[in-house]
Amino acid sequence: MREILAAGYAAQPPPALSAASRTGRRKQSKAKNLLDALLGRAEQVLTLLDDLRIPFTNNLAERDLRLAKVQQNISGTFRSAAGATAFCRIRSYLSTMQKQGHALCSDGCLPWSTFTDLLDT
Repeated sequence: MREILAAGYAAQPPPALSAASRTGRRKQSKAKNLLDALLGRAEQVLTLLDDLRIPFTNNLAERDLRLAKVQQNISGTFRSAAGATAFCRIRSYLSTMQKQGHALCSDGCLPWSTFTDLLDT
C-alpha cells in the first residue's frame, strides 16, 4: 500500500499558481487530498480489503433511519413517545431479520404475537 501511495504522490504535478492569488497557500488537487486521506487511514483501508464481510459504506444504517425520518416528516411527529418506541422496535426487528437472511413473509407472515412481545418489553 505504501508503494502505491508513493507512486501516486510522485505522479502528482505541483499545484498550479493562479493569476488571481499569488500569495498564500496553493489549492491541492482532489487526487492529492485522496492520497492524504488514504495515507492517514491505510490500516482501515487494508482491513476493508482483507475482510470482505465489512461493508464498504454505512448505507444500511442510513436506510434503517430513513423510514423513521420519512414517517416523522409525513405526519409531522409521532403521536406519543410510546408510538415512536413501538415503531422503532418493530422496524429494528424486521431490519435485523432481513440482514440475517430470514424471510419476512414465508409461509404466511410473522405471527402477531411476535410484535406484541416486542411492544411489551
